[in-house]
Amino acid sequence: MGQYAYAVELYSVKDALAKNMPDTLKKIKAMGYIAVEFAGNFVHTAAEVRRALDEAGLICCGWHTPVEYLADDRFEATVAYFKTVGNEHVIIPGLPEEMTGSREAWLQTAALFNQYAARLAERGLRLGYHNHVGEVALYAGSRDCPLTVFGDNTDASVIIQMDNGHVLNGRGYPMLDLIRRYPGRFTSVHLKPYSLAKGASDPEAGYQTMIGEDDVPWKEFMALCRSIGGTRWYIVEYESPELYPELEGVERCLNALRDMEKRGVI
Repeated sequence: MGQYAYAVELYSVKDALAKNMPDTLKKIKAMGYIAVEFAGNFVHTAAEVRRALDEAGLICCGWHTPVEYLADDRFEATVAYFKTVGNEHVIIPGLPEEMTGSREAWLQTAALFNQYAARLAERGLRLGYHNHVGEVALYAGSRDCPLTVFGDNTDASVIIQMDNGHVLNGRGYPMLDLIRRYPGRFTSVHLKPYSLAKGASDPEAGYQTMIGEDDVPWKEFMALCRSIGGTRWYIVEYESPELYPELEGVERCLNALRDMEKRGVI
């Protein structure tokens, strides 16, 4: 393994995962990945997931967890599930409009995250948030955006899981400046290629590209993650099944990253 610990966001291979979870995990391990991040509802029992991970030889480096799983009536069950699976990172992948629709809503959301983070920390777990496109859009007449309001008002222990493709697509707060603004908080990041040219007329089309053929400033991004971001897990998220099938796509992404390492690009 090189200097980066690569994982896969399993939403990238959701169809294969739905058909055969244990087999899919073994295929991911065979590609050379060392960890996976699950996403969404608990479809399998915790014991089934742990068994499949152990048989494949993979680590669970995170789980994109619906925020309602942290409500009082589900909190203990969620913690128990993650303890069995071996997951330490509870990453919220998105929030409803009432929690994100205004600066005030983001302030209230940040306060709630601080409460959740403190409660999870007592159980040895960490909380995080995964950004989307609109969260880096600058407020009118301001150098701030929803993600900076969130970051400025959450505890330093709360992970900011940057999706670099979404940040590039957002064309708002600069990607590299976000890492500089919140050193040590990017414990895991999503590696998602994005083409500005392809996304010029249709922003969604910008994702139809591959790592190494896109406009993410990989050299600077990876260097900052390594030097000040506190990044442990570099998680590939592949959203271009029109180009290559799911499993082939995530394998190509890993090969591209390894090639950039060999060439000293990252």
